[in-house]
Amino acid sequence: MTSHTCPAKIVIVGGGHGGVNAASLLRQAGYLGAITLVSEEAFAPYNRPPLSKAYLKGETSADSLKLRSDKYYREKEIALLLDTRAVSIDRAAKVVYLQDPRQLDYDVLLLATGSRARTLPISGCGLSGVHQMRTIDDARRLRGSIGQGKTIVAIGAGYIGLEVASVVRDLGSAVTVIERESRVLSRVASSPVSEFLEGHYVDRGVRFIFNANVHGLEGGAAGHVTDVRLDDGRVIPCDAVLIGVGGLANDELARASGLSCENGIMVDEFSRTSDPSIYAIGDVACRPLPLSGNRMWRLESVPNAVEGARQAVASILGQAPPKPEVPWFWSDQGDLKLQIAGVPFDVDEIVRRGKGNKFSVYHLNSRQLVAVETVNSAAEFIKGKQYIADRRTVCDGQFKASALPPCDQMEIP
Repeated sequence: MTSHTCPAKIVIVGGGHGGVNAASLLRQAGYLGAITLVSEEAFAPYNRPPLSKAYLKGETSADSLKLRSDKYYREKEIALLLDTRAVSIDRAAKVVYLQDPRQLDYDVLLLATGSRARTLPISGCGLSGVHQMRTIDDARRLRGSIGQGKTIVAIGAGYIGLEVASVVRDLGSAVTVIERESRVLSRVASSPVSEFLEGHYVDRGVRFIFNANVHGLEGGAAGHVTDVRLDDGRVIPCDAVLIGVGGLANDELARASGLSCENGIMVDEFSRTSDPSIYAIGDVACRPLPLSGNRMWRLESVPNAVEGARQAVASILGQAPPKPEVPWFWSDQGDLKLQIAGVPFDVDEIVRRGKGNKFSVYHLNSRQLVAVETVNSAAEFIKGKQYIADRRTVCDGQFKASALPPCDQMEIP
């Protein structure tokens, strides 16, 4: 610890990866003050990515998803308040009000409230058999709707829609994916990756309907969904529906308290909000990306939440800030491993190398590598991530060669 004056009471709102990592890092750094972690969910903080994969498939238990054991919170003296919602913040008094109606005093407040599944402004979303995928309860409900002989419709061909489609097929259900854009992963992946994944899923029996808008969901007398109706009049029968059309930042608490928000809570490079006593991390934070000219952006990923926790803890304790990390993401698509490093802003050249189900797509800006997407190519992902961190450039024509050298043999001018 430095001579920096540490806060006596830290309140963390949000029981996801960001909040739990922040609490753990504080204790690892020797912080001895009070830590209270507030979570809306009744289940102890857990690992969310497996929800749409191993957990949905029944290959892992709920207990195995826990980020920390119950004993850990007791031993580290982290007060864990489950099934508890923070409803307002009095910034002047430094108080967080809970719904029950307790209140928590703080010297530093850390908001890690995450994001929620985006809804659709259509009729029928309240029917039984209509699902989202954000929490462990969501996964449990969806798991009860899929199985041999069932027909599932996934609205949205993003990460969640495709991951669930993979599991649904493995469990013997038919699946149709409806997407308003012209390709899968249109907002997060390049065309070469989209085209490959579409072909992969079509080969596995997944049906896609692109350039389509959903008009409404229809149900039978029992109030259970039976059909998805499109704007053009087409009707797709189903036993269940998954709505996976992206997420929205849970920034209502911050907005109501007067913090600066725009597509999430605005923070600086130290994860501080417009109030120096309040930090925000993870999905809810809109933060500068140092390796992209400090462009403000909101990222939804576990690595982003962990990096935000490191930034916030270092600032709270008066430590040197951690080195900026390259944003990265991953998605398990059945037997395919999709890994992405960097954010492809202002790209002027895209180059693909590799073939079959093992390839990489490089995104360049004036010869500088700014992002790389890999499918089943972990080594190229790691090396590409390092190139982005080092702001390396690539020699003219190197990617244009028919037989490219390994990443670690690329020339650097």
